Amino acid sequence: MPKPRRSNDWGFPRWRGYGGSREATNVRLCDRHGCEEPGDCPAPKAPNSPDRWYFCQAHAAEYNRKWDYFEGLDKAEKEQRAKAERQESAGYAEASHYGWAGSGDGSRSADEMRALDVLELEADADFGAVKKAYRAKAKEVHPDVKPGDAEAAVEFQKLQVAYEVLRLAEERREWKG
Repeated sequence: MPKPRRSNDWGFPRWRGYGGSREATNVRLCDRHGCEEPGDCPAPKAPNSPDRWYFCQAHAAEYNRKWDYFEGLDKAEKEQRAKAERQESAGYAEASHYGWAGSGDGSRSADEMRALDVLELEADADFGAVKKAYRAKAKEVHPDVKPGDAEAAVEFQKLQVAYEVLRLAEERREWKG
């Protein structure tokens, strides 16, 4: 007789993981004839109708390809509606830099991210890659290589500042860690 398995939830069903059950789940297939992909993108069957088609992402994109938000409006009305839409969403665009979904994993400051942009590196670049990129770019615009070139001098200064910001941040990390 097999030994009964213990549950990992210690008697608290709410502690079980979501989707941890072993029962079969119903998957709605795409409503496009012949498509076997999951249909997880709802699309209205008709204007002001609660009925929906359920398409896969590829067929939903095809369904919405020629959709025009301003269809049926004359040119002046289109411009007025577009202007109103931009004004309503201006607050979101203005505050977008406060969002959580910025680049990186949150371990780098905004100054570090700007410095990585100057060096044309990804947000997760390690310090070895920073050194390599700095040296390669600095060789191209160094004042000894391009004497008298004001643009190259400004670019070299940007590279120096970016490298210094990233070097100090790396030192702080090593000191804390």
